[in-house]
Amino acid sequence: MEEKDKANRKLIFLITGLAYGGAETQLVQLAREIKTRGWEVRVVSMLPPRAYVADLEDLGIPVESLGMRRGVPDPRALLRLARILRRERPQVLHSHMVHANLLARLVRPLAWVPVLVCTAHSIDEGGRHREWAYRFTDFLCDLTTQVSQIGAERYIQVGAVPRTKLQVVPNGVDTNRFSPRPTVRRRLREELDLKNSFVWLAVGRFEEPKDYPTMIHAFAKVHQYNDGVPTQLLIAGQGPMREAIENLVSGLGIANAVRFLGLRRDIPDLMNAADAYVLSSAWEGMPLVLLEASATGLPVVATDVGGNSEVVLHEKTGLLVPHKNPEALADAMLRLMTFTNERQKVIGAAGRAHIEARYKLEAVIEQWETLYEKLLAQRKLSGEHT
Repeated sequence: MEEKDKANRKLIFLITGLAYGGAETQLVQLAREIKTRGWEVRVVSMLPPRAYVADLEDLGIPVESLGMRRGVPDPRALLRLARILRRERPQVLHSHMVHANLLARLVRPLAWVPVLVCTAHSIDEGGRHREWAYRFTDFLCDLTTQVSQIGAERYIQVGAVPRTKLQVVPNGVDTNRFSPRPTVRRRLREELDLKNSFVWLAVGRFEEPKDYPTMIHAFAKVHQYNDGVPTQLLIAGQGPMREAIENLVSGLGIANAVRFLGLRRDIPDLMNAADAYVLSSAWEGMPLVLLEASATGLPVVATDVGGNSEVVLHEKTGLLVPHKNPEALADAMLRLMTFTNERQKVIGAAGRAHIEARYKLEAVIEQWETLYEKLLAQRKLSGEHT
């Protein structure tokens, strides 16, 4: 594409809501990097945004809300989005997450956009009725993308998306920001008074998909049978289930070994302070946090759900266990702790090498821009004005 053409490109990202989650973080990174490549970018959130607005606006990326309320259908949002699209006249509308994907398809007859790309961020976005909704609205979309190969295969299998209109584009991670930093490790371990403890880290919202009860029950066993090695679990995040998880920790008698850090903006530093990463999700797409942990050189223990096995290579970059199985999760955590320090470092280095080979943010951004340009070129060849 010629530079003069690229300079006129407009792109709108539509997302269900802006919060501190993996899909939202990935969208912000994509918006930032695509803007540096000469695109005019705007973000529209269906729900009132709760995060990232200042970050985006500081980058010159406007954020608008459709003013919807969670769990409350509002047909007026369709008209609000249509007005935004008619006003801005973007060449590409790129939606993220199931509600935004379906809204973007339904708005297309009201406000035509040359290219519509819909990204699914989970292997299961809410049951059979939503899969049928994808199928019946597929003709309104140019391409559906999935963040994991296993997610893509499932969507094809259940008939949500035809194989010819589905492509895998994984999440990407900034491997410069997330990287091993010994100086940071020493400083933060001292600040957090971690001493000689073996430190497990978990980052994520306190919501049902993350299945923190399984993690806490597993860690209680780790704390009990750790062969005298002091252990701590750091959890960074917030969410509606936090109080229940804190009560579970107290009830199991491990409050002295589990620390709730709340919302943190220094996740790269926290990952450097940790010795290993643990994820207990009941279901996933492709967790950005696993990419970040592996890029930082942390060995990982994770449940074998969604695209986790594409990020964590079992016995090479970490260990995978069945979901909703605290005993299996605890056994894997204890096993990793018995590895020599040298073997843990080898596992962490293999994880970082895997991320650099397949999930570097720059390569993923290049893939997105190439995809946008390809779809626009196809639209132009078909005779439609872009």
